[in-house]
Amino acid sequence: MFITYLTVINIIAFGLFGLDKHRARHQLFRISEKNLFMTVLAGGSAGSLVGMYFWHHKTKHVQFTVGIPAIMLVQILLIFLFPW
Repeated sequence: MFITYLTVINIIAFGLFGLDKHRARHQLFRISEKNLFMTVLAGGSAGSLVGMYFWHHKTKHVQFTVGIPAIMLVQILLIFLFPW
């Protein structure tokens, strides 16, 4: 069940970065950085990181290039320190 959740949230996170990039190019209503980070915190750090570089989106923003890997590291450490 946990693996399924992580798979789904990472697919969503990957897609959100692509959708926000599309909206940025076409000057449409954007996805807030807060919402992007909420998906990272919800477990979508891997999908966000891959999406960020796949779509070339938010790669010049330090809070994303440093923040997402830092959150991912903490999440990995938590998984290994507290196996469910």
